[in-house]
Amino acid sequence: MFIQTEPTPNPNVLKFLPGREVAAAPREFLNAGEAAASPLAEALFGLEDVAGVFFGADYVSVTRRADGRDWAQMKAPILAAVMDHFVSGAPLMRDEAAEAGDAGDDSDIVAEIKQLLDSRVRPAVAQDGGDILFDGFDETTGVLTLRMRGACAGCPSSSATLKAGVEQMMKHYIPEVTSVEQVI
Repeated sequence: MFIQTEPTPNPNVLKFLPGREVAAAPREFLNAGEAAASPLAEALFGLEDVAGVFFGADYVSVTRRADGRDWAQMKAPILAAVMDHFVSGAPLMRDEAAEAGDAGDDSDIVAEIKQLLDSRVRPAVAQDGGDILFDGFDETTGVLTLRMRGACAGCPSSSATLKAGVEQMMKHYIPEVTSVEQVI
């Protein structure tokens, strides 16, 4: 198995591409307690200076501690953990019960927002090792709130991505959106 690595715009996040499907739905782990749900995430949090793990469709993003070791020291143990997991054939998640979606009760505007996020925004940010999720939309003020995960969370350019990219696109296609804000 050959695993490629790719830098992301966030210098504290590195993308690992095992050349196969990783997750059917994106998952993020921000600490070792959350990582207990996944054998791979748990193994990665067992390594020194790992601060976060994100599973995308075909990649694993690992966040290092800002004050930790550099990637040259961390890359080999991470590659070994990812390879060991996929070679073993173990499931990605210990409990494969998927989180239930919230599709049925959406207004037409919220459905449009989610469709635009899924078709245009999420594929673009996935290339950088992250994800953007719908959090909420206030129909009276027009404020759309989004949650950034993976390499996008804490990235120096995330504010520019939200304001210059996502907000402008949303305002163009969905005039009811007046502003886009990040939920932390």
